[in-house]
This record gives sequence, C-alpha cells and structure tokens, in this order.
Amino acid sequence: MKFRFILTAAFLAGAALSTLAQTHKEGEEYYKADQLSNAKELLLRNMNNSGTDKAKANYYLGLIALSEGNQEEAAKYFNEGKQANPDFAFNYVGLGGIDLKKNDKKGAEELFKQAEKLVKKSAPLQIAIARAYYEADPVAYQKEIDKRLEKARKIDMKDADIYLFEGDVKKDAKDFGGAAAKYEMAANYNQDAIEAYVKYANLFTMVNPQFAIDMLNKLLALNPNSALAQREIANAYYNAGQFAEAATQYGNYVKNPNHFKQDEDRYAFLLFYGGDYQKGYDYSTALLQANPSNFTAQRYQFMNAAQIKEMSDKLLPMAEALYSAHKANKDNKFAPIDYILIAQEFNSAERPQEAQAVLEEAIAEDPKNPEFYKQLAMTYVEENNLSKASDTYEGFIANSEKPGYNDFIQQATFAFYAGVENKTKDPAAAEKYYGIAKDYATKAHEILPDNYKPIKFDGDIAMQKAAEDQVASAAVPFYTEAIKLLEASENRARYSNDAKVMYNYMGNYYLDQKDVAKAKEYFNKYLELDPQNEAYRKFVEGLKE
Repeated sequence: MKFRFILTAAFLAGAALSTLAQTHKEGEEYYKADQLSNAKELLLRNMNNSGTDKAKANYYLGLIALSEGNQEEAAKYFNEGKQANPDFAFNYVGLGGIDLKKNDKKGAEELFKQAEKLVKKSAPLQIAIARAYYEADPVAYQKEIDKRLEKARKIDMKDADIYLFEGDVKKDAKDFGGAAAKYEMAANYNQDAIEAYVKYANLFTMVNPQFAIDMLNKLLALNPNSALAQREIANAYYNAGQFAEAATQYGNYVKNPNHFKQDEDRYAFLLFYGGDYQKGYDYSTALLQANPSNFTAQRYQFMNAAQIKEMSDKLLPMAEALYSAHKANKDNKFAPIDYILIAQEFNSAERPQEAQAVLEEAIAEDPKNPEFYKQLAMTYVEENNLSKASDTYEGFIANSEKPGYNDFIQQATFAFYAGVENKTKDPAAAEKYYGIAKDYATKAHEILPDNYKPIKFDGDIAMQKAAEDQVASAAVPFYTEAIKLLEASENRARYSNDAKVMYNYMGNYYLDQKDVAKAKEYFNKYLELDPQNEAYRKFVEGLKE
C-alpha cells in the first residue's frame, strides 16, 4: 500500500472568527507553564486586542526577557507596563529583579516596598518577590526567599502560587516526586491554576503517560476553551503513542485562535500517521489554500493523496510540483517517505531515470536507510537492468538490521536474472551473478530448509551454467527435491507457476529418457494446475507408452 466534508480556507477563517477572547491571559498561562517562547508569541500577538491588560502583558514579557538574559529589554517592558498602569504592582517587582541581578539589593528592596504599598496582603505578590530573589541567587538569598514564603502563608496559606513556587524549587533540585505533590496541592487549592495541571502532567508525560493524560483531562473539563489545555492533552496522547486520539484533540486545538502555526504541521502529521488520509488531505489542502508556499502542507497533501485510490491520476503532477519545491529551496527538507513516494510515482510513470535521481539524492542524504536501496533496485527492474538491480539491492541487505528469507530470495532472483542477462555478452559477469544467486539461495535455505524455492534456484542456476548438451538434465536432482518439498507443503497451487516450470522440465526430461509413464506423471501434475490448457492436454494424451 502506498503511504482522503471538504475543507477550504474558510475553515481557517472560521476558526479566526471564534468567539473565544484573545487577550494577555493566554500568554500568561503559557508563561506560568514554563513555555516561554509560546508565551511571548501570544503576548505580542494579542497585545493590542480588546481586553488585554497591557500592564500584565508587559510584565510577563519582561520576565521572559529577563530569563533570556536581556536586562535592557526586560526593563523596557516593565517600564511600559508601569506606564500602562502605574498601580499594577508586579512591574515594580520585575524591575527589582533586574536590580538583584545587578547585585543592587538595596535598590531592589525599595522597588519591592513600592509594590507592597500598591497591593496590601497579597500572597501572589510575595511569591513574585520570592521568585525574584530565587532567580537572582537561590543560595545567597535563601533567607529572603523563606521570609517571603512565610508572609505569603500568613496572608493565605491556600494560595496556589505558594505551592507552584515550591514545586518549581523541588523540580530544579530533581525531586520530581516532591514537585508533583506540590503541583497537585496547587491544583486542589485553585482549580483555575492551569499551570499546576500542566506542570504536574509534564513530570509524567514520558515516564507514565496515563498519569499525564488523566490530569490534563481534569484540566480540560474545567477549562474546555483553554488553548494551553487543548494543546497539552493533545501532546500527552501523542507522547503516549495514541495517535488517533491525539489527532482528535489537535483537531479541536487548531480551531482555537490561540493555536500556533507550527502545531498545524503536527496535526497534519497525526492525520496521516493515524490513517485518516481523506481528512489529512483536506486539511493540508486548506492550509495550502491559505498559504500556497506552505511546504509542509504540500508534503502532507501529497502523502495523504498517495493513500487514496481515487486520487491516483492526480499523484504524478503533485509529485513533480513537490520535488520542484524541494529542489528550489534548500530549507525545504524531505523525510524518507517523501523521496520514496515521489520515486514510486516517477517509476510508475515509466520515468525510471528521474526516480533514480530522486533516490540517489536520498541515499546521499541518508546512506544507511535500506529502503532507499530497495526502491532504487526496483527502478532498475523497470529498465530491465537486472545487473544494476542486483548491485543496488546489496545496499538494502547490507544496511538492513536483520535481513530475512524474503530478502535473500529477492536478491537471489535479481542476481539469477542478472546472470542470464550477461550470459552471452559477458560470461565472467554472468558467473559472478550466478554465484551471488546461489549464495543467497543457500542463506534462504538455512532459514527455511523445508521451502522449495532455494532448491529450485540451484536447479535454475545449474541449467543456465550447463553445457548445451546437458541443459536437459542439469536441473533434475534439484527440481526433484524442490518438487518433493513443494508438494509436502500443500502450497503447490499457491506457487503454481514455479510448479508448472518444474513439472514441464521433469516431464520432458523423462520423455527424452524414453520413460513415457514417468513423463506423463509430471505432465498430468502440470494439467492439474492448468486444466484449461487444451493444447497441453492433447499433447499429453497423444503420448504413447
């Protein structure tokens, strides 16, 4: 099998018209969940939207800049936040954090005092100050951190920020069990603390995916419109290898206006690898309509189309366009499946040399991938160049982790016909290929000693190598044994072509030996497999014992 309701650009436009609010809140959620680059993208994207608190948005942008070591940019954001709302206390904490990093503890404490004057008895503010000390130097400022934690508990010991901070400290110390307990406490005290569920789930997503899934399902039930919740549950299913469920969750997530463009690619990936080819094709097509230069969407459109029988007549131009886009831009990278599917289309269109160029590029890119050699060998078969096919297939076997019976039989077949191909024009090459065919037939026989096929190869090779006056008898001992094995396996009808070749040969051999009865025995076995062959039947009936 190759690796199909219609969505249009209106799908994406419709998502953008969602009634979900797009404010600073989404970026804040991502920041608190330690996904800083995603947080920054959303905060900037939604900065001028109605409902965005610019003081808060700038505060989180400042914290992100500070974490990146860019104190100048951080100060810019904190000051812009102050200008937007001088009474928002947290931007003073942010500026104090910059002073701490500059070893100006006195200046920082003055700013912290200004913040406390603006917001009395706020546990989240005390934790923000504790974090500023912690980010500056957790050892040197341990006393100050403990003091702020104590203040926060006295104000509200059930405030989720306390336990989120303590969980982060434990996580940094590699105490993952202790961190999970703290995050769970934060979620229990405040069901709206989305970051608590996410941080908890992230501790388990690789080691116990079901723990992560269970926690995130709780979060999604409480916050069904949260882009972060939708994205995290989709990723949890993905990490658990539950691709069909991951695709369903991503399908919900990409309709959220706060989704990330790069996640559209993963959704397309999941639809393909989850086997939902029509939906994958439709979704990729919609992405392409929205952005014709979306190379990833173009790849998945072709990949999915290649699985849809009804689209077979459209595949070649799609393959041509995709390969052209790949060659036109060095950043348009292929995965192995791209090379293979495109080469298959060129080969099917009887353009084997173009298929070879694609696969040779693939091998140059990844010389250890056995499938490239296998596909390349088939292009040489299309050209009736069995010598090249055999030479190339060696690369498949050499790079396969554990080649098996069918692989050895395939190479024995290629090499045998390469020998036949060279029999007249290059006897030395023919001898080489016959030797290769015999070697691989022997390897196949060692794996399945009761299978007739390797023994038949011995007979085929012996017949090709025999002198002209010995051809009629050269294969007899091998075919005799192969026939016994084939008949004992009760697979004679399944391999009727091979059986008929051997029956006909053996019948003619005994006919030459004047043993008509024995000859008719083999000829009649042939007729059992081909009862409609009247000419053959008349021939056999005409034999006189």
